[in-house]
Amino acid sequence: MQIIPVILSGGSGARLWPLSRKQYPKQYLPLAGDNTMFQETILRLSELDNLTDPIIVCNADHRFLVAEQCQQIDIKNPTILLEPVGRNTAPAIAAAALQSLKTSDDAMLLVLSADHVIQDVEAFYQAINIARNQAQEGKLATFGIVPTNANTGYGYIKSSKENDSGAYKVEEFVEKPDLKTAEKYLDQGNYLWNSGMFMFKADTLIDELTIHSPDTVKLVSDAVNNATQDFNFIRLDRQVFESSPSNSIDYALMEKSDNVVVVPLDAGWSDVGSWSALYDIGVKDSSGNVLKGDVTAKDTTNTYIYASHHMVTTVGVDNLIVIDTPDATFIASQDKAHEVKSIVESIQKKGRDEAHSNRKVYRPWGWYDSIESGENFQVKRLHVKPGAKLSLQMHHKRAEHWVVVIGTAKVTNGEQTFTLEKGESTYIPLGVTHGLENATNKPLEIIEVQSGTYLGEDDIVRFEDIYGRVKEN
Repeated sequence: MQIIPVILSGGSGARLWPLSRKQYPKQYLPLAGDNTMFQETILRLSELDNLTDPIIVCNADHRFLVAEQCQQIDIKNPTILLEPVGRNTAPAIAAAALQSLKTSDDAMLLVLSADHVIQDVEAFYQAINIARNQAQEGKLATFGIVPTNANTGYGYIKSSKENDSGAYKVEEFVEKPDLKTAEKYLDQGNYLWNSGMFMFKADTLIDELTIHSPDTVKLVSDAVNNATQDFNFIRLDRQVFESSPSNSIDYALMEKSDNVVVVPLDAGWSDVGSWSALYDIGVKDSSGNVLKGDVTAKDTTNTYIYASHHMVTTVGVDNLIVIDTPDATFIASQDKAHEVKSIVESIQKKGRDEAHSNRKVYRPWGWYDSIESGENFQVKRLHVKPGAKLSLQMHHKRAEHWVVVIGTAKVTNGEQTFTLEKGESTYIPLGVTHGLENATNKPLEIIEVQSGTYLGEDDIVRFEDIYGRVKEN
């Protein structure tokens, strides 16, 4: 029986990432290794037997980023389901299960979050094999993390004392406890942290959900059946999906079913819920520092530094979290880093652009990075993948000047089509139809200087588009 990984990648990452809810969340960043956390979630499954390409459930705003990161790790045929709105894990998992049943009557789902770290992959495989055996017998299996401390940040699962081939019957799901209660759980020995990872057959899940949360199944089924194909993505029907109950899978099903078992997992797991958690799991140098990116640290101790954009230097500091991004820099003491949420809320209340926009934005043809902006101008760096092509388009309120800095560009400017080499440029007046194509097998990059009274992305009229976006306008 084939295992279909279901990767839940729709969260905002607001607990961790410094600014916007639209800022690309932690799962799309290389925080715990050379690959992004999303990529690591998929790659760590590579040695499992009978594994298929994953079903990925993600925010529609992140679709091109997800597709790009799949391509980077040679995942050629993922099924990418786009959530029009976030409706929690029960609708997301139900949508993946219903989609899997379109192609397999006997689908076995391994449901994982895209932002977890698991250090002992062999122990993870052993737990998966136990869960798979339970799922084949018609059980709903969840993974419970063997606790290492009386943590008050996780929900807990109370398990039975007796086990069935390595799995235990779930007696109770418990909300996040206070410290005294968590210490009692730790002493009793049959309480596990709730990981939010699951394994079950797709038809078992839908049958059980139909009993315990019939509205979810009915509405999500309609959203899947009425979904539309958008390039390489499947868009769930917005109107139906957003009317589905916004419940976690625990609340909608796991807490109500008597068919749930838990498999203990002791594999160096973390959900990376804070920057301090990344420091805890990171490889430290002789001064107790975890340094990522272009960092020079002198007389610096017990500090986590993540430099994603500029060189970061420190002198004479201790016990800090320093996060440099293209949009902002976040600095906090280790014990206060979790209060980032209050900073996010403050920035949003002030209406800052950083709260709703990103410098780097992914598109089906590649990406652009907004380098600089000011009154009536904006400068972007465009990266166009080999063989990719921007839409034939025009703008009502801005002109553009393109300068090729890497590669060869095929340009349409009004009635003319011509080639630009490195160092060459063209000016596109306001209202003129234009297009850009990379017809080579090498990357193309251009610097685009926009000038005009309005520079928003919605000032685009598309005439032709190989990615099917003409209808958007």
